Amino acid sequence: MTRRFLQVAAFVAAGVATVVAQTPSRTPVVEVVKTATCGCCSKWVDHMRAAGFTASVTDVEDAELQKYKQTHGVPEAAKSCHTARVGGYTIEGHVPASEVRRLLVERPKVVGLAVPGMPLGSPGMEVSRVKAHPYDVVAIDASGRTKVFSTIKP
Repeated sequence: MTRRFLQVAAFVAAGVATVVAQTPSRTPVVEVVKTATCGCCSKWVDHMRAAGFTASVTDVEDAELQKYKQTHGVPEAAKSCHTARVGGYTIEGHVPASEVRRLLVERPKVVGLAVPGMPLGSPGMEVSRVKAHPYDVVAIDASGRTKVFSTIKP
């Protein structure tokens, strides 16, 4: 009886392991490429992790970062300080986690999202005693054109 119990237990455990291995992760992995000296980029990574994302970070020299941006469809007008990839999309700059989640749910036919520049009040760019201003999150299409995806009013 003990032997039979162990066989059944092993069978059940193997089945559970298979189901767990085949279940897609509920936590999207954000692959961030940035320069080592950018503090606001690290704060954005912290923002994404606090929102439930898993983040992997690769520090590169600026020339390599610029090539990465070009490879992943970031037009000059949309550039910021770091670039990320998640769910097949490019995320440029200080895009709020809520907008990345929306992108992953709605799955529009775009290259990705960007917050051009480094607007005060965006995730990673919070500054005490300085009033944050509204800023746009833009969607980047395959031809490099941008259109407003959302306006954030901190």
